[in-house]
Amino acid sequence: MPAPRLRTTPLPGIGVQYELTTRAQDTLSVIAHRDGIRTLNVHHDEDPDSAGLSLRLTAAEALSLTDALLPNHNNPNLLHTSDFGLLAERVTITGTSYWNGRTLGETHMRTETGASIVAVLRRSHAIPSPGPEFRLRGRDTVIVIGTREGVDGAHDILERK
Repeated sequence: MPAPRLRTTPLPGIGVQYELTTRAQDTLSVIAHRDGIRTLNVHHDEDPDSAGLSLRLTAAEALSLTDALLPNHNNPNLLHTSDFGLLAERVTITGTSYWNGRTLGETHMRTETGASIVAVLRRSHAIPSPGPEFRLRGRDTVIVIGTREGVDGAHDILERK
C-alpha cells in the first residue's frame, strides 16, 4: 500500500489547505486559517463543496484533536514517554489555584497518585527535587512523573481551584 499523500495548497489571505485522500477515496481537508482557527472537512467525491462533514475548530480544539490522533506529537505538557510506561508532564499552577501558597506536602501527591513532583519551574529557573515544605506559587510549572493514571491524578489534584 503506498504512503498517504498530503497535498498542500496556499489560500491567499486565508491560510493553507491540507488534503489527504484516504484508501476509501474519501478526502479529509484541513484549512489552517491565519488566525489559528482550523476548518475540518470530509467529502466523498472530487467536489470539495460537497462536504459531508464540516467542523470549525478553535486553535485549542485543533491541538486537542492532534493530541488525540498522535498523542506524542508536540503536546507542550508532555515531556517524555518511555518503554517503562512512565511519562513526565508539566502542570501550571494558576494564581487562583487552591495550591497557590500551599506546600507540596499538602498535596499528598505521591500517596494519592503514585506520581512524583521532580522539579518546579519558577520564573527563569528550575528548582529540582523540591521537598514537602516547598511552597507553590501562581505561575509555577510543576514537573510530574509517573504512570499515565498517576499523572492524570496529579493534574486533577494540581488543577483544583
